[in-house]
Amino acid sequence: MVELAGKTPARGSGGSHRTIPILASILGLGAIANGLFMLVDPVNWYFAVPGVTNTGPFNQHFIRDIGMIYAFVGLCYIAGARVKSNRTLLWSVGTVWLAGHALFHIWEVSVGICGPRQLLIDFPDVLLPPFIGAAMSAWAHAIRHRPATM
Repeated sequence: MVELAGKTPARGSGGSHRTIPILASILGLGAIANGLFMLVDPVNWYFAVPGVTNTGPFNQHFIRDIGMIYAFVGLCYIAGARVKSNRTLLWSVGTVWLAGHALFHIWEVSVGICGPRQLLIDFPDVLLPPFIGAAMSAWAHAIRHRPATM
């Protein structure tokens, strides 16, 4: 096994021990930025984000509520990237909300509030993040519960 800077990488980690927390931090920063945009300027957020105007009328209170949740999700992802001992919990908490949000968008289409095209518009920002979060959470759980190797 090759040593890098005096450290031997965990067997089978393939560099993911650094890559995934970096990905979580990037997703966290994006969620915080989105949440702050929603909190500070809900009107411009409503018109700037593709597809939002298709989901219902402008509601400043509702947008700010969701903005706080996005900021919280972002903090969970960033904190999980920094604190290995709580990584699985922190990433899972953020991901559970993202998954519920995605399911709500699917429900809106299924009952006719929005057309099926909305799912394509929502995919990168609403439907994909919970899958990434679930994969990160599963990875964190597997790493934490991996048997020690010699």
